[in-house]
Amino acid sequence: MSGENTGVPSLVATPLAERVPIGEYEACPVTGLFHRLGDKWSLLTLVLLGARAHRFNELHHRIEGVSQRMLTRTLRALETDGLVRRTVHPTVPPSVEYALTPSGQALLGPLSQVANWAVEHHADATTAPSPQAGQAAASI
Repeated sequence: MSGENTGVPSLVATPLAERVPIGEYEACPVTGLFHRLGDKWSLLTLVLLGARAHRFNELHHRIEGVSQRMLTRTLRALETDGLVRRTVHPTVPPSVEYALTPSGQALLGPLSQVANWAVEHHADATTAPSPQAGQAAASI
């Protein structure tokens, strides 16, 4: 943030404008990453691949509730983002293996920090009154 808040890390190198244009927001790589990680299956897929490489069917069996189509779409998107590498082995039938790229591996550290924060602050979030509760009480 500012130089005055020395204990507060900066989220970005440059400060945000007073009014953030939607085009800039949508083009921001941070926004793109959080959209990718915020979908239903990407985070879990990255964590599983962080432990070791998996074949498609292994991942499909380890992630309860994901359809083959959604897992395929998730893996393709993570591959397009440069976080997952798909390797086809020349066997009969062909064997396909998915593993994290170096960028995907590098993402695991910051993701672990966010996960630790979420666990540590879970009680705060579940005990804090919701804004809707405050509005309902005010209207009584």
